[in-house]
Amino acid sequence: MKTIRITRAPLLRTLSVAAAFIAVGCSQDASVPGSATLAPKHGGAAQSLAAGGRDGTGANASRLVSTQSGDTPAGVLAVSLGTETLNLWPYTAESMDGNPSDPVNLIFAGNADPVRIRAALLNLDGDRTAFGFPPAYPFNAKWSDGIGGVHTNYSAGEGWQASVIQLQLGTYSPVRVHLRLFRTGVAFRNGGTWTVGGAHFEVLIPGTADHQVLSWELAQQLVVADLIRSGLLDPATPYEMTGVINEAPSFRTIPEVIYNGLPEELKVAIGGPAGTVSAPVPIASDGRATILHMTGEPAPQTGDFSESFTLNYNQVIPKPICSGGPLDWVQVSGPVQLSSVEAVDASGRYQYHTQIAGQLTITPVDVTVNPPAPAGPSYQAEIGDVQHGTIDSQASWDLSESKRIAPQQGGTEFLMTRLRVDSNGPDSYRAQTRCL
Repeated sequence: MKTIRITRAPLLRTLSVAAAFIAVGCSQDASVPGSATLAPKHGGAAQSLAAGGRDGTGANASRLVSTQSGDTPAGVLAVSLGTETLNLWPYTAESMDGNPSDPVNLIFAGNADPVRIRAALLNLDGDRTAFGFPPAYPFNAKWSDGIGGVHTNYSAGEGWQASVIQLQLGTYSPVRVHLRLFRTGVAFRNGGTWTVGGAHFEVLIPGTADHQVLSWELAQQLVVADLIRSGLLDPATPYEMTGVINEAPSFRTIPEVIYNGLPEELKVAIGGPAGTVSAPVPIASDGRATILHMTGEPAPQTGDFSESFTLNYNQVIPKPICSGGPLDWVQVSGPVQLSSVEAVDASGRYQYHTQIAGQLTITPVDVTVNPPAPAGPSYQAEIGDVQHGTIDSQASWDLSESKRIAPQQGGTEFLMTRLRVDSNGPDSYRAQTRCL
């Protein structure tokens, strides 16, 4: 286990960054201009329609509708523990189009359904010093349920599954480890099961409600250390490493403007270069996942849990939807409220409901001058996300709906998405975009 030393000094300095207001939670941003095609790269049958006309949104409005029905993505491969095998897509995604967002870096087998893994982690204290982690936030924090964007993963069993259970080490701000868990429905020996996980260490971008991933490896090491601490792993074969199953030696990058605002201690912790950089920094990944063999039975974590807080946007960013080009920037300001409620009953059935809502003021700005100057009238944009789902030992489902609506002179622009993933029913994804 790599030894990590970080001082208790503030983990963030003042950053001036570009982060889209449509990305609330922990997702990979995607610009959706009016002429874009939302058809999947591979898998996930899609249909799209682009049209213009007088439809109540302005004479020059264009519409785009994309749908996916949950086809098998390209790149499904096999991982094994002993004689047992799981066939999975080694990434997580924001829909079902086969476009990877995060790498799968954790796989659980045995007494390892997501509700049990959640209980195992929530039962732990925050002392990880025996594994080289410092007694400083967030490495001395306890696990809790976390708010984040719903992701999907595919395995050859029940097909696409959603991250009904999301956990965090630390809090939403300023930094945290974020873990998403995915049921597979694939049996492991002696009544066990397989579960897939994706973990990352991330920082909240100031002036937004969005996170930037800083490390895959650090989060993976921490989860492995905690499952060892739990005493629930098979004493004979507690864990094994897969071969390279996803992109290596890195996956995605950290924008240089964000990286240069990190303190040097944090750069060391995530294995990045020292000093100031002039280009995006690759996020290191060896492309391998840890398979954790759980044989013990964690004490159940039943009851109701809740979290609620407000974040304030105050940032100049590229226009997040319907961008007119590289100089199309806006000032975004206003509060966003985030709340979540989770419940686990005596049978081990987990349910959650998350809501994200806000009214933001959007002002076009001219970024060719310093500081950026207002370049048009302000208008209001509405953010509204609702997520809810259920998981138990037999099945799971998740529904995530999101809307970004911006009325302005000449009409209304919007982006609306709906993701439905059900282990016992049809899966679907639909995105609708309208631009002026």
